[in-house]
Amino acid sequence: MSAQIEIGQGPGGGSVAIDIEELLATRLLVQGNSGSGKSHLLRRLLEESAGMVQQIVIDPEGDFVTLADAFDHVVVDGAAYSGGEIARLAGRIRKHRASVVLALDNLEIEAQMRCAALFLSALFDAPREEWYPALVIVDEAQMFAPAVAGDVSDEVRRLSLGAMTNLMCRGRKRGLAGIVATQRLAKLAKNVAAEASNFLMGRTFLDIDMARAADLLGMERRNAEEIRDLDRGHFLGLGPAISRRPIPVRIGPVRTGSKAVSHAMEPPPSITGDELHALLHGEGGHSADEAAPAKPGPPARVSEQAAPLPPGPSPTPPFPAMPLSDGIATADVLIDRIAARAAVPAEAEAQPGRDAETEIADVLAEMAAEPDCAFRSAAVLYQDFAMRCRQRRIRTPALDIAQFRRRFALALAGVTSDDAGWGEILEAGSEVPEDLLAPYLLMARAAQRNAPCPEDEELGRVYGTSSPGRIRRLLEYLEKGGFIVVRTDFGGRRSITIPQLGIATAPLET
Repeated sequence: MSAQIEIGQGPGGGSVAIDIEELLATRLLVQGNSGSGKSHLLRRLLEESAGMVQQIVIDPEGDFVTLADAFDHVVVDGAAYSGGEIARLAGRIRKHRASVVLALDNLEIEAQMRCAALFLSALFDAPREEWYPALVIVDEAQMFAPAVAGDVSDEVRRLSLGAMTNLMCRGRKRGLAGIVATQRLAKLAKNVAAEASNFLMGRTFLDIDMARAADLLGMERRNAEEIRDLDRGHFLGLGPAISRRPIPVRIGPVRTGSKAVSHAMEPPPSITGDELHALLHGEGGHSADEAAPAKPGPPARVSEQAAPLPPGPSPTPPFPAMPLSDGIATADVLIDRIAARAAVPAEAEAQPGRDAETEIADVLAEMAAEPDCAFRSAAVLYQDFAMRCRQRRIRTPALDIAQFRRRFALALAGVTSDDAGWGEILEAGSEVPEDLLAPYLLMARAAQRNAPCPEDEELGRVYGTSSPGRIRRLLEYLEKGGFIVVRTDFGGRRSITIPQLGIATAPLET
């Protein structure tokens, strides 16, 4: 499964990609004046990576709730819950790796900041075993991490700024990759902006913002005016997840749209001045409100019901019907709903002819066969594994990340349940560090079959390295730990003994 997504087109029509796995480690800053296409860029990024990684969106304007119409997102209306309920929801979101949109458009600015701060802090404080990788997208980040004091109280500002600082400065070790978008860099707190290593800079006009954007992109000050001339939807990208040199990119199309009102030009109604006066002042015995036809109420929040899924096989089962309170799901109901995304209905589990253990082994073998799979982090691999299992409707909670790492090491080494004595091999390697288990199992399997010792390239494939030096240090570490004995004969042929099992590989012909 590739970690690259196409974000748009570069010079000459070539595609420009973002490496999501690299983005998880290096974070992203997006800047552009209103109307430059920031929301379109974020939507493209979210849509293209929806099946690859958990996504958590802090949405102050309600622009991204439509993601639930086509993808597997839960919409949480921040105005419908108390602070304690928001924290509980965030904890369940982290535990079950649900993709969510926290919609704050029904709150005033101070309440938005407080709600977002409680939500981000609860994500940050999750237990260590729940530190799964997730993209945390914060739109209009200058509202939640202001550079200077504004109209909100100092307490709320400190609370919100502290949560945003934790996200950008310390979130990486907890699997949280911050993506912040702002209209003006000058309005965003510097300690938040400074932690991003990737940048997408859109059209901006003020000199101070152009100068800061040019500095971040490594451009000379005299070339900063290029940023002013960018068209809507065009950005300059730079960073380890995008490009080592600034590259112009035109953001590609999206599949979902915002529920915002269209601002297309429309002429006023044809009406005489007298008629307009009568309408405004309620002449004729009716007020303007009474004369106007009743408008339909606002559309139901996506969180009130299960979002329709796109055609084709569903990655997760639909929600069962659940009671609602005043048109909005209560916190307990929404918590159960989030948990339901991580579970498979009993009827799907009980389908005849489906052997869950065999299918899990097939999924692991399929992943192990992909090139460079060992070069990816265990957390990313585990999320990929969980997604593939949900697509096959396999229940996976019994296989936690520690068990997954051992089972995946077996798959990398080519050990299957049909191999006699594989339990003894696992028992012999019970003290081997998890990151070294796959190469150890590969050597033990070769010794069990009296096959030649694996070559350095094969050991590097399962260990996740292309460095001969690291392979030498790997063998030295395992030998010093008493897990293997390396023997090289006078002809330079290497063989490896597994002392716990009393077996050895055949010499490797060079």
